[in-house]
Amino acid sequence: MIIFPPAKINLGLNIVERRTDGYHNIETVFYPIPVTDALEIHSMSRDFPLDTSCCLKVTGTDELCDERKNLVFKAYELLAKDYALPRVFTHLHKGIPSQAGMGGGSSDAACMIRLLNESFSLGLSVEQMRSYAARLGADCAFFVTADPLAPQPYYATGIGDCLQPFAAPWTALDGKWLVLVKPNVAVSTKEAYAGITPHRPKMTCKDALMMPMETWRDNLFNDFEESIFAKLPVLAEVKASLYADGAVYAAMSGSGSTVYGIFDREPQTAKYNKAGYYCNSIRIPFQTK
Repeated sequence: MIIFPPAKINLGLNIVERRTDGYHNIETVFYPIPVTDALEIHSMSRDFPLDTSCCLKVTGTDELCDERKNLVFKAYELLAKDYALPRVFTHLHKGIPSQAGMGGGSSDAACMIRLLNESFSLGLSVEQMRSYAARLGADCAFFVTADPLAPQPYYATGIGDCLQPFAAPWTALDGKWLVLVKPNVAVSTKEAYAGITPHRPKMTCKDALMMPMETWRDNLFNDFEESIFAKLPVLAEVKASLYADGAVYAAMSGSGSTVYGIFDREPQTAKYNKAGYYCNSIRIPFQTK
């Protein structure tokens, strides 16, 4: 069985407060987009010589992979504590860039839970799968039901695990273009949070998104940008370039290092490709189910 874990962008991201457990409460809107990995599993015979119950092969990336640290492997281990899972061979092909603020690893983990549930008839409900996913990462729960072909935005609070379907005038975005640009730099989540001073925003992401998109630039913010842009000015340059090219709105996704722009028409992106950056242009429906 194969599944295609989708990426996401954050429409606004406010770091509201630091919790006593060391995590941070946030406020954001997750939106799934049609940039995906591919995840496939096959059950294996006990006679096959393996030193693990979940053999993971990762392709599509030059990064060295310690399978036991991969969230796909951890998702299998998590469910295996409660269910008698068979040995599986797992192939993960990466299409979502790593350390990009697009949720690739979290999506892979959530989709592994879905695959195991469907393949081996575990009978888990959506809420049960989200509960397992949340134990693997703050935004993993969102990806349990994320579908970029019928995109449903979610308003997320808590550490990103408290989710509410978010109805907004998304038809205003029909037919627009989403441009994703990721320079060859990486940002660790730990590093990103280290530069943040939590605060209550003057306007919530929900309220800002209910306003005309032309006002988002002045009302919809990503709190990570200030500290991350100071350390990695190339990201600020990309954002400025997207606005110079006519973006109605541009922002960094998550803790970076992808910066996206929303355009009325398809822009020229050759300069980003020439610079060796990851770049993807997508015609977005932005419609709720």
